[in-house]
Amino acid sequence: MQSLDYRNLIIAVASILIAGCEKPVSYSKDIRPILVANCLQCHDGKGEGSTASGFSVESYDSLIRGTKFGPVVVPGSAISSTLYLIVTDKVDPKIQMPPRHQESLAQGRGKSLHEVQVKNIELWIDQGARNN
Repeated sequence: MQSLDYRNLIIAVASILIAGCEKPVSYSKDIRPILVANCLQCHDGKGEGSTASGFSVESYDSLIRGTKFGPVVVPGSAISSTLYLIVTDKVDPKIQMPPRHQESLAQGRGKSLHEVQVKNIELWIDQGARNN
């Protein structure tokens, strides 16, 4: 019985160590470049996305402020964050971002984010969505 307890303890400690090995994600180095390249065109405070939703990615503060409907980032929980759900296609196709409707595709927009970009957004949010 005692060896089983040690085995469970070792598994628990190993799990914690593995989970803590994810690289820290930086807003300025990792997230902002994704947003500038893929979102800023429409969500610059004046574009069609900003006009429709009130959402701007011009700055960290505007990103955290969210939309006129509320926050899009829940620090510490990507799965609870609209930003993450929208870029992972876990929402209605009409509101997926970047948009992939016919007009966007015709304009050369509408490509999904790369898997690494999505993972960085997820990690950044799960790590507390800090302004770092």
